[in-house]
Amino acid sequence: MKKLVPIWLLVLVGCGFKDIRSKPENLQSAQNIKSIYEFTLNDISGEPISFEEYRGKKLLLVNVASECGFTYQYEDLQKLHEAYGNQITILGFPANNFGGQEPGTNQQIATFCKVNYGVEFQMFEKISVKGDDMHELYQWLSEEELNGWNNKAPNWNFCKYLINEKGELTNFFASAVKPMSEDIISVITN
Repeated sequence: MKKLVPIWLLVLVGCGFKDIRSKPENLQSAQNIKSIYEFTLNDISGEPISFEEYRGKKLLLVNVASECGFTYQYEDLQKLHEAYGNQITILGFPANNFGGQEPGTNQQIATFCKVNYGVEFQMFEKISVKGDDMHELYQWLSEEELNGWNNKAPNWNFCKYLINEKGELTNFFASAVKPMSEDIISVITN
C-alpha cells in the first residue's frame, strides 16, 4: 500500500526553509568535474549562449516560475541585477517541475517577466530542474560527483546556486532566501 505524505509536510518542503550551503573550505577539486563553461543553453528567445561567455564572472543561477508563491522574487532579482550587475550575472531558468507553476511558453514567460517585473537579466528557455528529464546543467549543480561538493537539487522554485569567478559552485540558497538578503549580498561583495 502506498503511504501518503501529510499535506503539512508538503507545505513545509514547498516553502524552501532557509537552507544555505557553502562549499567546504578544505574541499579539493575533483579531477573529472565537468566545467560550467562547457554548457551551452538557449536563451528565452531560442538563441544559443555558451557559458564560456561567463568565464571570470560570479553567477547566480535561479530556477524560476511565474505562478509561484515566490514569484515576487523576480522583483528582487531585478534589483540585485541593477545594484550588483557589475559583480554578479543573474541567470534565470524557467521550470515547470513544481506544481505546474510555469505552464507558459518561452514567449509568454518572457512577456510576463518584462511586463510585471521589468526583468532585464538573462533568461533561458524553460528546462527541467529535477526528475528523470533533469537538464544536465542542473545535474551538474546538484550532484556532488560533478560539482565537487553539493548534492542539493532544487526542492521548489527560486532555489539559487552561486558560481564564483573560477567557475566553481560555492553556495546553494533555498527558495526562502531572498535575492537581496544579506546572505547573498555578502557572498557577492566578498
